[in-house]
Amino acid sequence: METEEVLSREFDRVIALLGGDATFKYPLKTALDAHEVISMGFPSTVLTELVANVALIQHSDALEKAIGISMRTFQRRKGETTAKLLSPEQSGRAWKFAEILAKATDIFGSQEEAEQWLERPAIGLNQKRPIDLLSTPAGSQLVVQLLERIEFGVYT
Repeated sequence: METEEVLSREFDRVIALLGGDATFKYPLKTALDAHEVISMGFPSTVLTELVANVALIQHSDALEKAIGISMRTFQRRKGETTAKLLSPEQSGRAWKFAEILAKATDIFGSQEEAEQWLERPAIGLNQKRPIDLLSTPAGSQLVVQLLERIEFGVYT
């Protein structure tokens, strides 16, 4: 499959994980569109969609590691009558998490397998779980690099 086709499929999967076109005021078609919306802050419904679509972040502290928001804060925000925007940092982390999950899904063949991989210690990460590294940009980059190595058959 062509690289451009894979990237397009992963981009579409990211948008779907975040709630699809219904979540955003206008359709996101390019990375530049995504940048603009991230800079303004995602609508808080993105969190609701992520929690609904990703079993991994429905429990423990995975939501906080991935997005930077505790489950308690998420539940409080969900109950508020006026929707707040996520900060650009939280929006960027939500986007990055969705990108990583989309790439892992493409590599492992299913979202369930990708989520399980995120929770297991990885040899290529000194036995650290990928989900634990998503709290920093450097850790997220390590996870992306490991996924790229796995994609090309280099597991360590």
